[in-house]
Amino acid sequence: MKKNIHIAHLSLGSNLGNKALMLQKAVYLLEDRLGSITAISPVYKTAAWGFDSEDFLNCCLSIEVSITPLKVLDTILEIENSLGRKRYEQEGYAARTIDIDLLLYGTETHSEERLQLPHPQMEKRAFVLVPLAQIAANAIHPVLNTSVQSILEASEDLTGLERTEITLHKTLNLLDSGLTFIAIEGNIGAGKTTLSSMISEDFNAKLILEGFADNPFLPKFYEDQARYAFPLEMSFLAERYQQYTESTSQLDLFKNFMVSDYDIYKSLIFAQITLGKEEYALYRKLFGFMYKDAKVPDAYIYLYQNTERLLDNIAKRGRDYEKTIDAEYLEKINQGYLDFIKTHHQNQQLIIDVSDRDFVSNPEDYQWIIKKIALFGFLKSR
Repeated sequence: MKKNIHIAHLSLGSNLGNKALMLQKAVYLLEDRLGSITAISPVYKTAAWGFDSEDFLNCCLSIEVSITPLKVLDTILEIENSLGRKRYEQEGYAARTIDIDLLLYGTETHSEERLQLPHPQMEKRAFVLVPLAQIAANAIHPVLNTSVQSILEASEDLTGLERTEITLHKTLNLLDSGLTFIAIEGNIGAGKTTLSSMISEDFNAKLILEGFADNPFLPKFYEDQARYAFPLEMSFLAERYQQYTESTSQLDLFKNFMVSDYDIYKSLIFAQITLGKEEYALYRKLFGFMYKDAKVPDAYIYLYQNTERLLDNIAKRGRDYEKTIDAEYLEKINQGYLDFIKTHHQNQQLIIDVSDRDFVSNPEDYQWIIKKIALFGFLKSR
């Protein structure tokens, strides 16, 4: 069933820190969490309204939303909080890293303590009316029953605005995210190799794939895990060490960044599941010696898929030696990854649930993932 889409108009302002960057972060987060942005106004420099402080940078945007006005407000407050705004720390007007106000939600009205629609006194504020008229001149104020353009023409508050050369973008490109090394991880059948290959091709990235297809112990391990666990994990350790160190130490001047379908620490995750206590202690010691100077990704992406989807994906690719993999083993691996994520790559990790996504067949799902990764990198690197 198709969701009802409403056009909401928002006002954004900042007068602390890197104001333009803060506005851009807010735009990207709104696009990620609320819906498609249809228009962004020019950015204006304005004097602080109602108190003495640094000048503001202000703009307005129009966005398609499918949630209620109160849920839009909740999302706005979450975004403000993530960008350092503490809206209720003091009464009255104050300087702020970011200020996002819901001005109009279609032609709906709303009146309660948490939210008033249209936004009260918006018709008296030039820093709202001027940018809003740039993108929504014909939008109707449902209380005054007149257009934004008509309100602007009748307004007496038209001084103190200076249009800037700042341009805000609706959607972030992965190449502008600041990421230099992306590691994509996930359970067996999660799609990490496929996604890494797609990103490499679409964004001219150096591709680092885990070389395991010819490992002689892998088919034997799936037949008799207890017997072949240790030689399998040791062979993976040696193969990954050689491949990983060679691949990540050699920069490719003709590529934009690196993307890998595995992270070196997956060795510990699988080894802890498959090995006994004493074997794992020895394995971990060897791992520490080998990887102490290994390059760490600046984005660790974990693709989560539920067990049912994993089993379906494994069956579709038809590898004989994977036919004996059962749900219990996959759930152990997933839990191993989640436990690992709690203690490693704290500033680099991003978990993306793709259980209900088909990024191979559906371009929209693929772009959804790319936007998540790009936004993560942009917010982390600035």
